[in-house]
Amino acid sequence: MKSLRKQYEALMSHPRTFKTLLSLWPPFLFSGIRVAEVERDYRYIRIELKSYPFNRNHFGVHFGGSLFAMLDPFYMFMVLHNLGPKYYVWDKSGEIEFVKPGRGTVTAHLQVDQGMIDLIKSETGAGDKYLPEFSCEVWDEQDEVVAIYKKVLYVRLKPEHRS
Repeated sequence: MKSLRKQYEALMSHPRTFKTLLSLWPPFLFSGIRVAEVERDYRYIRIELKSYPFNRNHFGVHFGGSLFAMLDPFYMFMVLHNLGPKYYVWDKSGEIEFVKPGRGTVTAHLQVDQGMIDLIKSETGAGDKYLPEFSCEVWDEQDEVVAIYKKVLYVRLKPEHRS
């Protein structure tokens, strides 16, 4: 039986597999969340949340929790993939500001650029923890912002890789 680490590495090594498995993951599948696009280097991910009768509140708009859930795990995956197995990468905090009701299909574009990866490496090179911050917007079909999402990660070199 493969270790959990090997299973995770197999999942993360192929963007198409990652995209498909996360889209079929029951909490996403039954919430209408779909991973629409993953770049090969995991620096860009596009996520969609479709509107169905079972994922709308009594006002006919997306549940706030669904909007949060559609974004929650991805920055951690993106940073971890770009840093590699020498690092701990955990979620520290997340918050969402609801700007307007979300109707129809809503979309988020998450990006992590090389500058951020380089900054994280330089801040953690001596073994210190670093708390990088990320943000993105959720857009509706009329190209209007529905929500603003912010995420803080905890990143640190694993003890065996510290100087």
